[in-house]
Amino acid sequence: MTEANSSSALVTPQLIVGLGNPGAKYEQTRHNIGFEAIDFLARAWQINLSEHRKFQGVFGEGRGVHGDKIRLLKPLTYMNLSGQSIRAVTDWYKISPEAVLIIYDDMDLPIGKLRLRQSGSAGGHNGMKSAIAHLGSQNFPRLRIGISSPKNQTSSTNGEVISHVLGRFSIAENKMMAEVLRLIVDAVELSLKQGIPKAMSLYNNRSIADSSKSEL
Repeated sequence: MTEANSSSALVTPQLIVGLGNPGAKYEQTRHNIGFEAIDFLARAWQINLSEHRKFQGVFGEGRGVHGDKIRLLKPLTYMNLSGQSIRAVTDWYKISPEAVLIIYDDMDLPIGKLRLRQSGSAGGHNGMKSAIAHLGSQNFPRLRIGISSPKNQTSSTNGEVISHVLGRFSIAENKMMAEVLRLIVDAVELSLKQGIPKAMSLYNNRSIADSSKSEL
């Protein structure tokens, strides 16, 4: 009886959103790692993605590893208006904010690190500001992917920060990010099967090491 109650109270993601900017100019930039994560999940779960005008984004649905229907979204509204696209999907499918998992980049985390949380503020991320505003809540899970900060973080100008997030990963960093994307699939699959808290406990302390440094 107790087990049934606890499992029925478990809220797992029904919609997974990756944040980024549309267009070739932004492909494979640090700020678009959320888009790459959605592409990676779509391949892992064999979900076809296509542009969906009603949702102002690239969208697909299929079955996740837990067997239930799962939906994937890449908003095409540009980062600052991401919430419009997310809200269009949640309204159409009657999905609560608590069942929306948003994946995005974070300069405060080093490359190779993930940080999964059940709720929280936007932390200065414009895409998350828009998501919170349109969902009317901060109580939804999010998975932050470390992209590191500009080298001179304390003295970085706004222009240097923008150049950093809209820049591309180095060859060494790309190798690390390929491992990170595989880790993301594992973390998201566990959150679907056993819930966000379980995935947090196992993956928030994991880190992908820079192999180029270890070889020195």
